[in-house]
Amino acid sequence: MKLYPENSIRNIALLGHGGAGKTTLADAILYYAGATDRIGKTGESTTMMDFDPEEKKRKVSVSTSVYALELKDNKLNLIDAPGLFDFAGGVSEALAAADSGVIVISGKSGLTVGAKQAFEKLRKQNKSAAFFIGKLDSSHAHFYRVLSALVANYGAVICPVVVPFVEGDEVKCYINLIENKAYGCDGITLKEMRMPVSTEIDDMRSMLLEAIATADEELMEKYFAGEEFTEEEMLKGLAAGVKSGDICPVYCGVQQTGDAVAMLVDNLLKVMPSVADSKYINADGEECTYSASGDAALTIFKTIADPFVGKLSYFKVLSGVIGNDTRLINSRTGTEERLSKVLYLKGAKQEDADKITAGDIGAVAKLGNVLTGDTLSVKGNVAAADIDFPAPSLSVAVYPKAKGDEEKITAALNRLIEEDRTISVYMNNETKEQILSALGEQHIDVIVSRLKSKFGADVELKQPKIAYRETIRKSVKVQGRHKKQSGGHGQFGDVWIRFEPCDSEELVFADEVFGGAVPKNFFPAVEKGLRECTAKGVLAGFPLVGLKATLVDGSYHPVDSSEMAFKMAAAIAYKEGIPQTSPALLEPIGTLKVLVPDEMLGDVIGDINKRRGRIIGMNPAENKMQEIIGEVPMAEMSDFATAMRSITQGTATFTLEHARYEEVPQMIAQKIIDENKQ
Repeated sequence: MKLYPENSIRNIALLGHGGAGKTTLADAILYYAGATDRIGKTGESTTMMDFDPEEKKRKVSVSTSVYALELKDNKLNLIDAPGLFDFAGGVSEALAAADSGVIVISGKSGLTVGAKQAFEKLRKQNKSAAFFIGKLDSSHAHFYRVLSALVANYGAVICPVVVPFVEGDEVKCYINLIENKAYGCDGITLKEMRMPVSTEIDDMRSMLLEAIATADEELMEKYFAGEEFTEEEMLKGLAAGVKSGDICPVYCGVQQTGDAVAMLVDNLLKVMPSVADSKYINADGEECTYSASGDAALTIFKTIADPFVGKLSYFKVLSGVIGNDTRLINSRTGTEERLSKVLYLKGAKQEDADKITAGDIGAVAKLGNVLTGDTLSVKGNVAAADIDFPAPSLSVAVYPKAKGDEEKITAALNRLIEEDRTISVYMNNETKEQILSALGEQHIDVIVSRLKSKFGADVELKQPKIAYRETIRKSVKVQGRHKKQSGGHGQFGDVWIRFEPCDSEELVFADEVFGGAVPKNFFPAVEKGLRECTAKGVLAGFPLVGLKATLVDGSYHPVDSSEMAFKMAAAIAYKEGIPQTSPALLEPIGTLKVLVPDEMLGDVIGDINKRRGRIIGMNPAENKMQEIIGEVPMAEMSDFATAMRSITQGTATFTLEHARYEEVPQMIAQKIIDENKQ
């Protein structure tokens, strides 16, 4: 593959809702480009872009894939992003590499949540967007209904470029509104002709002409003068509008047959921004241009961790030219990395590359301490903005199925974290559980499957235990007396301790002993005995907090008293006294913030109320969204992510952070106590 200049390279991501047909469209584009001899089917696991074993097994995309194509003196890096919400990390990776996106919509399903979210993400990152309305061979598919929905949601930026000519329920041909030509479904030009008599198509062309006119002052004057645009002028105006964000072109076709895909690709190469027209954001939030003349620098946007092949890092060149044996410094670690061999990406395969220039995409194997999001440069002084990955929202406890596999599982999970930054793993020291957090049930299912297939680590999942605590509600003064005589020296320790509530997480120990009733050298033993006891409360064995213990009196024996005896006496006082303090069970309370569409506000509030939550505020947000702020018991939130996805069709996002502990209602507390005393 030859080296292309910046103005001939385009990095385009295919985005949208799961099942819209992104991967099949990618295959249709590859077929048009001559990269494959047939258009694969996701249901048969024969597509070029779904090559991961998990994708073949599940028949859906679970990760981002890239294919480098040469088309008509252009380089097109086609980036296929997963559409299921559980694998939204792949969308973040795709957007980090792409300069524009084509949002794929099913002509049958219409404008779905995934498509809307893709558009918002492209807008947020100032990247150009286009739409492809596909699956027009499906029953009940309707291009014009979907187009109307796009216009209703996004207004005048929506600009049809390729539209179907329909008779009854059948698409007869496709109209390229720029060329003013009709193309048959077999891709053969029928003949140059005036537009068919159709009000819908005439209206479409009017939308196109008006949008193009607004992108250029000269074209605007020509438009109002009633003059016709040349094809070159239309392409120029369209490209300008796409670059500025004032135009989002709309295309259509059938992915599985390749109908109208040629028109899509040819037009994308002419109007979507090239690398020369695009910018990246550095760590300081500044816009930077891609330039082959600068010092070499690249950013890692995806990592594949394989125990056999090793780590494969996908990168985008920010400046300069990257060649074999290039040495660069990681701005995060300060260490030098050697890129022994650089590669072009072609789905499941890689192709050797002599050099990869600014704005282009490639891969390199077996880098050292390099992670997704890292920037490597000649001096180590370049850093791209961090990739915005969604935070994990569903947690499970991970247990080994085989004894002794703990270290293997931990190592395997750490490798998967290198590959997927939407995964987090930590050890809950209170419950002694390893907690895995991810984006949803399917995401966790894929992680478990990869643990077994890639690393031979078989695990069992359980609902995480809740880190309850215990406390006391009133004061009491008790005696703890330990006396034992078994021949020779005996054991004797005698203490009076006052237990009372306080605000401290840790035990607060004090003394008010007068006259040497208990020698000071035994005070540490008393404190140590109490601290060991607070690890387990008297109700259900949870840690005891909010306790102040004051040693007020006692007695000792000059021969039989010892540190161990006073430690035992303190423990006796604890076991005798704490049940008299009206002990209570505490549960962790979290601060919940949910961003939800206006029309779903009531349903979400209802769900929070069912979880014993309290709504403490609401704030209006952008795009007809509302922010709900509440406090909820963490014990009620294990399936909240699943519920939100069901209630809001994936439109809601939320954060949940630990705030404090509160007393558990008595009926619920008794059930927890009974369960933990069994």
